[in-house]
Amino acid sequence: MSGLRFGLGALWPDLMSALTRNAESPFRAVDWEPEVTAELDENHVAAWSDSPRRRVHFAAALGHFLGGQPDTEVCPLYGRHITDLESFCYQLERALPGVPLDRQVDGPNGIVGLLRSRHTFRHRRASRFRYFVWHDADTLIREDHRLFGRIMDALVGVSAEQEYASDELLIIHRTIVVGGAVLGMYAEDQKGQLRSWYDDGSGEPFWQVVTGIETPPVTTFEIDLLTR
Repeated sequence: MSGLRFGLGALWPDLMSALTRNAESPFRAVDWEPEVTAELDENHVAAWSDSPRRRVHFAAALGHFLGGQPDTEVCPLYGRHITDLESFCYQLERALPGVPLDRQVDGPNGIVGLLRSRHTFRHRRASRFRYFVWHDADTLIREDHRLFGRIMDALVGVSAEQEYASDELLIIHRTIVVGGAVLGMYAEDQKGQLRSWYDDGSGEPFWQVVTGIETPPVTTFEIDLLTR
């Protein structure tokens, strides 16, 4: 792992210079949640740490912060219980209202079809932002890294499709995946779906053709940087 790849650039020195001691937080950086949220304007985020406490605090605090933003829905995915396609679909269909979900990635009733949907409620304005917070994502990487790649490809691909290839912007999707060192190692893999679109061998990757984007817009960084 080569350390920080966070797209905040010059903002990070200012962030790191503002330090505090908070007994409830393992982090020294002040107001890191708005900075990560700003990164989510353009990119998805993959964040890792060897410390379980830091991972839990990062995901919980960020999810709470995002949930307080207007016109926003936050969908937590509890990765410790996601070990295969069935268990991922089980959680996704409980996070998003919609038709019964087929246990497949593609297709109108698969993961991609449900991600494209937008459920509205009477007397409530439709959400403009949807954030998936995937806790312990390294669990599925250990069990089946190819499936993890397929699912990330769908999450990021549908997001890009609705922003760059749709006549009507339905909802802005962003995914935050949080895990341990295994996630960090996966992030270094140039063939993994944090670095490249899934290629089924039939030619140019599907999402690259649909969106015109050459690589998935995913920012990766080490959570431990927030402690320094």
